Amino acid sequence: MLRSMLAVSVVTSMAGPAWAQAPTTATASSATPPAVNTGIWERPTLLGDLGGLRTRLSDAGVTVSLVEQSEIRGNTSGGFKQGATYGGLATLTVQLDTEKAGLWAGGLFNVSGLQIHGRNLSQYYLGTLQTASGIEAAPTTRLWEIWYQHSFLDGAFDVKLGQQSLDQEFMTSSNGAIFINTAMGWPLLPSVDMYAGGPAYPLSSLGVRLRGTPMDKVTLLGGVFQDNPPGGPFINDSQLRGTTRWGGNFNLRTGALFIAEAQYARNQPPAPGAAADTPKPTGLPSSYKIGAWYDTAGFPDQRLDTTGLPLGTVASSFIPKNRKGNYSFYGVADQGIWRPAPDSPMLVSLFARAMGTTGDRNLVDFSINGGVTVKALIPGREDDTLGLGFGIGTIGSSARQADRDRTAAGIPTPVRSNETFIEVTYQAQIAPWLQVQPDFQYVIRPAGGVQNLYNSSRRLGDEAVFGVRTNITF
Repeated sequence: MLRSMLAVSVVTSMAGPAWAQAPTTATASSATPPAVNTGIWERPTLLGDLGGLRTRLSDAGVTVSLVEQSEIRGNTSGGFKQGATYGGLATLTVQLDTEKAGLWAGGLFNVSGLQIHGRNLSQYYLGTLQTASGIEAAPTTRLWEIWYQHSFLDGAFDVKLGQQSLDQEFMTSSNGAIFINTAMGWPLLPSVDMYAGGPAYPLSSLGVRLRGTPMDKVTLLGGVFQDNPPGGPFINDSQLRGTTRWGGNFNLRTGALFIAEAQYARNQPPAPGAAADTPKPTGLPSSYKIGAWYDTAGFPDQRLDTTGLPLGTVASSFIPKNRKGNYSFYGVADQGIWRPAPDSPMLVSLFARAMGTTGDRNLVDFSINGGVTVKALIPGREDDTLGLGFGIGTIGSSARQADRDRTAAGIPTPVRSNETFIEVTYQAQIAPWLQVQPDFQYVIRPAGGVQNLYNSSRRLGDEAVFGVRTNITF
């Protein structure tokens, strides 16, 4: 019942370093180049080349990246209570390019780990479904991803095998990634409706992913993954269950998660790490994606028990009816709409992402987020980005009816509707290795309009959340 009212277990499992959100997995073409020993404000990493160590490792095909994200965030109205917290995430990634290492062409090994620290504002102060920060998760040190990727046909097709986090490649929005609210990265709907929020930061699952470019500007993605990273029941899907605490629970017992996505992109900027003389497109960039996922496991009904009675009635067995399988369809759009001149760094872009599913077994049956970003708004600040965005999640029809059932049974329960947030953020590139990002979010009807657990006579009030994040690449 607590999950159906607040989805508190999701609060610590739905981070999708958004990548506001979660660290983006590098590829063979996007690995960070060796840090040269230039001045501290010009070099790409804080520690530079470490006496030539990074260059020697790069020559051997090895890339090591360490990123620390830290943030202070506070709630000034509504929610469970007012106050501020500190949270942080350190991500260590090691990659091996097999060709540069003198082994074989087309191979890339990746191992990454997380050290999550601090206290989650959303869990203890807000009670929101769309959590305020994409790095919020249960504090622990864990393995994140471990996989091998092999490219064929001069990079036109590749296969990735191993422990993977889907938020690195599926359902992504390039413009949404600068925002800090989790739902701008890994969307609200899978965060709430999948087991433990799905195979997304801070979790991952064993699986295989295929990617191909059958024609110019078109990319096809598909894969099958284990659907339940912690391996527990849906109503008790803690990130820290068993060996999942350190990331070593390679669960294969619950069900299979199938996912497919088609992408069409035009006028995309050169990939990170591309040659300096790579031509830049002059047209407005655009990207459109459609996809779907299907989970073969069982999911608890939001309203009915095993006998068909409403769960909120006295005669109920209080054991939810099991619904076989789950699915969702989604679409993502990123579209540049204006720049002053073809070679201008300033760019205004719009983005939107919508997802829908059935309401009988899902707490959230529809979610949408979107907004506008402005890059290089201030002259001389070419790498800064201003963002104004929103997110809406609607409570499913069965969950809403369950609220009415409880009221009819003598347990006064607000009927949940939807949760909406608005976010304003500014990502400032202070140095190549340092970003500082002030952020403001306003949440309307937290968790859809539930009772305050600390004051049952009132709903959770609307929330005003202020914060600042720093990203440091060592």
